[in-house]
Amino acid sequence: MTEKKDVKDIIQKEETHLNNLLEQQDLNDFKGMVDELRDTWTKKQMFRTETEARFSVLQDNRYPTKAAKYWQCVREQSSYLDNLMTLSFDYRRNEAKITWLEKKIDKEEDEYKRTKYQIDLDEARFGKASMEKVAKHRMREIKMWSGLKKEFNDGSFNDKDVNQHQLESYGLQYHEKAKTLNANSSESEIFNVMGQLQSLQRIKKSGELESSYKEKEQITQHGKPKV
Repeated sequence: MTEKKDVKDIIQKEETHLNNLLEQQDLNDFKGMVDELRDTWTKKQMFRTETEARFSVLQDNRYPTKAAKYWQCVREQSSYLDNLMTLSFDYRRNEAKITWLEKKIDKEEDEYKRTKYQIDLDEARFGKASMEKVAKHRMREIKMWSGLKKEFNDGSFNDKDVNQHQLESYGLQYHEKAKTLNANSSESEIFNVMGQLQSLQRIKKSGELESSYKEKEQITQHGKPKV
């Protein structure tokens, strides 16, 4: 992985070219801030902190039960896994591009083309450093969601079938939503919230999902439903 020093080298290498882009005073200020900018690049926040995950993503009114929080953690972790895999493919393509550009620069005799290849190479190397930083934080979030999954999974709910917790969790969520309705709420908002809340209450009262739950439990335990 790219070290902090490498990032500083990339920034410093670009100083010469910034001479044509920035005014002299701004260029001097930039040169004096290289260490600070490297530090900023290194510690800038990427993605959610655990604090944000707990109060913003897993907010109690939206995910009111441990089961609801657990299954949202599953969704979040899965999303970051997908992102990490996609990033890995992009990283491999970028590595191949760097190798290709290095070979082109060695063989190219035309000054313009060689300069253009060098610019592309510098950009690809900075892109590499950025992707490595992103990958580190993608993995940090994957591990964070793993820890939260373990915390919420206390054995009180089915952690194999997401469907089984939803009647209770959505019921509580829409109960809280209904409390926020008032005279200023739109007709469509009231219709939507109350319609879903009443449906959840009816489904729970009728017990119409019970057979579905039992059938899935039998499939999980025995590989096929009992006859």
